[in-house]
Amino acid sequence: MVDHPAVAVDGLQVSYGSTPVLVNVGLTVPAGAGVCVTGENGIGKSTLLRCVSGLQRADSGTVRVFGGEPGDGPDFWRAVATTVEPPTWYPGLTTREHAELVCRAHGQDPDDAGIDEALDRFGLAGHGDAIPPSLSSGQKQRLTLALVLLRPSSLLILDEPEQRLDPDGRAMVAAMLAEYQAGGGSLLLASHDDKFAVASGAEIVSMEQLTAPDTAPHDTAPHDTAPHDTAPDAAAPDDRP
Repeated sequence: MVDHPAVAVDGLQVSYGSTPVLVNVGLTVPAGAGVCVTGENGIGKSTLLRCVSGLQRADSGTVRVFGGEPGDGPDFWRAVATTVEPPTWYPGLTTREHAELVCRAHGQDPDDAGIDEALDRFGLAGHGDAIPPSLSSGQKQRLTLALVLLRPSSLLILDEPEQRLDPDGRAMVAAMLAEYQAGGGSLLLASHDDKFAVASGAEIVSMEQLTAPDTAPHDTAPHDTAPHDTAPDAAAPDDRP
């Protein structure tokens, strides 16, 4: 796995009907590093993340995650944790039971996984016996992040993780993401908050920088790709899930 970049995207193209959303997009996330994709709503950030997560098929181009096809079997999902799609809450299971289920699914002993500490860190210590649908939108966001960070993974793919978090919550999550990378994890996220991205240790790159001219060779390194005016129009429909 360490012989390959965490994420390698080349010549990615996606259209919704007649509207192009991703046009010749290239991106590399080195293993153990972080990249934050920025840009206005509707410019294709979430679509890019869904393609990398294997949750959406591109019209053309290639996506590799640790050298393999995204979404290609259990090994992929053991390595990748994502918030790109809304989580599924299981009826009748409490917040703590959801955390226990995630731990067991990934070979962890719930008693040793630090569930109570994770819930407390995200301000959910008093909601362990509540069912997730009863939580506020901000509490659901914190629970989603707690579950993603609780389980083992090699790559986090996060779509605007700072949403609905207060300043203290944003600072805490950014610090946790920086610690995740310091421990060897890789990170790909989309965000509107540059300060959050910098605090997380991610390199900031705009969607315009990831879009290369059709006639140019595909360059997948985000810091080497110059902005170009063929990026999808920001007025395209919002592609967030």
